[in-house]
Amino acid sequence: MSHLHPLARLSGFLLLLLLAGCSRSGHGAEPLELTLNKAQLEQVGQKIYQNECAANSACLVHWNKGEAFPSLGIGHFIWYPRGVAGRFTESFPALIEFMKEQRVELPPWLAALDPLDAPWPDRDALHAARGSPQVKSLRQFLERTQGLQAAFIFRRAKASLSRVMEAAPAHERPGIRHRLTALSKTPGGVYALIDYVNFKGEGLSPTETYEGEGWGLLQVLQQMSDSSASSELGRFREAAAHVLTRRAHNARADIERQQWLAGWLKRLETYREPG
Repeated sequence: MSHLHPLARLSGFLLLLLLAGCSRSGHGAEPLELTLNKAQLEQVGQKIYQNECAANSACLVHWNKGEAFPSLGIGHFIWYPRGVAGRFTESFPALIEFMKEQRVELPPWLAALDPLDAPWPDRDALHAARGSPQVKSLRQFLERTQGLQAAFIFRRAKASLSRVMEAAPAHERPGIRHRLTALSKTPGGVYALIDYVNFKGEGLSPTETYEGEGWGLLQVLQQMSDSSASSELGRFREAAAHVLTRRAHNARADIERQQWLAGWLKRLETYREPG
């Protein structure tokens, strides 16, 4: 198993996610904080890498059957080829912008891409190029920057939480805030929030729906009100299973029901408190 590189540029810095009370949910709300130190962040990154790739570096550059895009890095960040306008939110270009902000040296061919579109038009093209210097350098780059990818995933969660709160109907915000607050107070809850946003998104994009039903963090938080589990994390896990099962049954592609759903539900089982 590959180990995450130290976050040299973030050393000594406590990563803090602060979500102040939204103005529309009432003034004076207690701020919601999610905190991870460097070691905890690396552990979360390792879990995500295990979930997405079984900690196999070959999976850092991958293209799933039935998808219109490659999935890259420990978070399987989506990268669309030129001319492809997909349903799902693209994330790899934002990762590269984050790397540039951190002054990370990119593979020369990647730094030169303009626009920043995936250079392979389809899965067969990437498969044919898997041994090329281009793909090898990309895989090596993603392997040596795992720590910064984890930091990017964490920062992305920060922005997502505030957007989810703002997007929720006004009458639902107090309940959603309560659930987020409870989840943020335990290591398992923090991990679940970060991983789910990376895994299935915020639930805010109008294109990320089947039959009008989304499957992101907002939909899971809303579904938690119908759960009978004894803990907040258990309710989150149960609600996420319901939302993802609904997505698979609403999907036109059989592969979601026949292959992907079982893996999604298995991933949710990692949303438990340590020990």
